[in-house]
Amino acid sequence: MSTPDAPNLAPESNADRIVAVPVRHYGRWLGGAAVLLLLLDLGFAVARNKNFKFGLVPHYLFDPVILTGLKTTLELTVIAMAVAIGLGVIAAVFRLSPNPVLKATSGTYIWFFRGTPVLVQLIFWFNLGIIFPRIRLGIPFTDLTLWSAPTNDAIRPLTAAILGLGLNEGAYVAEIVRAGIISVGKGQTDAAAALGMRRSAVMRRVVLPQAVPVVIPPMGNEFIGMLKYSALASVIAVEELLGSVERIYSTNLRTLELLVVASIWYLACTTALTIGQHYLERYVGRSRATPQATAGWRIWTLRRAAH
Repeated sequence: MSTPDAPNLAPESNADRIVAVPVRHYGRWLGGAAVLLLLLDLGFAVARNKNFKFGLVPHYLFDPVILTGLKTTLELTVIAMAVAIGLGVIAAVFRLSPNPVLKATSGTYIWFFRGTPVLVQLIFWFNLGIIFPRIRLGIPFTDLTLWSAPTNDAIRPLTAAILGLGLNEGAYVAEIVRAGIISVGKGQTDAAAALGMRRSAVMRRVVLPQAVPVVIPPMGNEFIGMLKYSALASVIAVEELLGSVERIYSTNLRTLELLVVASIWYLACTTALTIGQHYLERYVGRSRATPQATAGWRIWTLRRAAH
């Protein structure tokens, strides 16, 4: 018979006797140490290299010629991407159209510009004056001319770069937008049609707004890619960032130092765009965080479209 003062001792379970011992990953530490040693060795090799003038990098980083080239790079990127987005949205809508002519035209555009290198397209637009000495706008199949100008005056190097980069990128943007449109459930279009909306209104006010959160991440990647592809414009004598760097090192012969300067600016711009993309994705996707928010977004979109 137990006394009231006796403690109530429970039998010790097997779980209480288990002692957790962390697994030691010796291979992971050895691999990390080896990579760190290689990076340190590379850093010391570059630092001790007498042929590389480190002082020239900060000296040319804010050079007026470099900053002018950077400004041209940013302008070229923004304008070419605006052209690409406009063409891409139109091509994506045409690609999904039941009209066979529009669908075939869009498919041919995407096939051609995705299948040829962007550098070839840049050189083609730059040399368009060889085939067509003058550009004219008028009524087709007649001699009536509304506007005419020499091709080399109308399509200068910067214009050729915008055309080449914009038309090429538009083909990729079209596929991104098409994927975003397809991601919207068919029930959304059926519900909008049941409200008496036309097909164009359904696309503009129901489908495209819901496709935006799907399109933003790959579109941000394409924008960053466009910033780097703009360096190809230096081949057709556009003095963007790389072209400005080439102009400087062609006189002082400090090629690697100037390329490091260009790389620093490219990294700074792509980092800023990456941060901006992150916040834009979070802002646009806030209504898709939960199933309840997603349903609310769809109901609000349909009500707004109906009015």
